[in-house]
Amino acid sequence: LHHIRAPLDSNGIAYEYLDGSTKDRLDGGANFNQNSDVPVFLISLKAGGTGLNLTGADTVIHFDPWWNPAVEDQATDRAHRIGQTRVVTVYRLIAAGTVEEKMLRLSAKKRALVSTVLSTEGRPLSGLTK
Repeated sequence: LHHIRAPLDSNGIAYEYLDGSTKDRLDGGANFNQNSDVPVFLISLKAGGTGLNLTGADTVIHFDPWWNPAVEDQATDRAHRIGQTRVVTVYRLIAAGTVEEKMLRLSAKKRALVSTVLSTEGRPLSGLTK
């Protein structure tokens, strides 16, 4: 987040910031939702995964993927809340040939596995292999 924060500061772009050390977690979210002069909310994935309602967001960008795809989904869901009136677009920025690219592939496999196990159609466990 610090790498993203620096150019915002140098270009005078207003933003809210939330990470594990933030004391008043809800204040930043309320300001972001209500103040159109604050177009960016920088949130660490783990700190922003619960307790936020970001109906002011219409774009979510994941810069740093997590090993568990459910953690990313939970963070993304902060923008898909009751009261959201806009379409929310989600981006995952992944550089080719990096460990993050491998994580994305692993995440896709985990999602497929969960989908197969939890399926209510046909035979739920039929897609599992050794």
